[in-house]
Amino acid sequence: MTQLTRRIVMQTMAAGLIASPLRAMAPFRLGLTPVFLDNDAEVIGRLREAFSEVLGVEVVLEQRRTYEEVTALLLEGSIDAAWLCGYPYLQHKAALSLMAVPVWNGQPLYQSYLIVGADSTANGLADLRGETHAYSDPDSNSGYLVTVSDLVSMGERPESFFGRTIFTYGHRNVVRAVADGLVQSGSVDGYVWEALAKTEPALTARTKVLTRSEWLGFPPFCGRSDQMNTPRMQAMQQAILTLDQTEKGRSALALLQLDGMTKAAPALYDGIAARMRIMDTLRP
Repeated sequence: MTQLTRRIVMQTMAAGLIASPLRAMAPFRLGLTPVFLDNDAEVIGRLREAFSEVLGVEVVLEQRRTYEEVTALLLEGSIDAAWLCGYPYLQHKAALSLMAVPVWNGQPLYQSYLIVGADSTANGLADLRGETHAYSDPDSNSGYLVTVSDLVSMGERPESFFGRTIFTYGHRNVVRAVADGLVQSGSVDGYVWEALAKTEPALTARTKVLTRSEWLGFPPFCGRSDQMNTPRMQAMQQAILTLDQTEKGRSALALLQLDGMTKAAPALYDGIAARMRIMDTLRP
């Protein structure tokens, strides 16, 4: 074998070793929860196609009813990554790492909305004492933590302030419950409410926003920290971050009414962490 031939063979083998982790990858399992996407088949289908195209392997979207279930799957390794909320991310910060954060209206931030029926005369949270209220999920920042921490800051006991509370396990379901008069108020993701105002204006028109929280870190994509340096996770992280660079990715982002994805530091979630500390004051 000549020196030139040997060099070509070595270069070919090296290239094969670099590419093989992606070619040999099993389907990538990404966890989603209907709390956020509410089982929108078109959005979920577009998202799966976009990620699969960019990653170069099949992406399987695993859906569960609650954040707790999806987070448990991620922690035990049954899924590779998940689109979570800042609250469960911080609850398991020692085991999880940020992969990417969606950008909405030019920033990786959103707000929690406290909504009431369109005809409500309430002027603030204090006016809702004794009424019925809908939360989204007990591990949701915008759909639970914000309202409960506000009540604690007011010196109230969250479990006794409202006359009755329910969990709808979907932000769209919170809006529906308030709009239909099933409850008198609800805690909802402001991004979801604003997205619905564009796609289902007749629904949101039967509600109104009573209060808005401060700007908080948008629900992130997370992976297990002990897996983040693997070729599999690095490839998926890059696929998420470059979603806006393909036609299918832009289509999925358009349906989600998002601008794209960006990297973020844990400090983005300091506001949620502060609210968690307020909650901690309830513990004996």
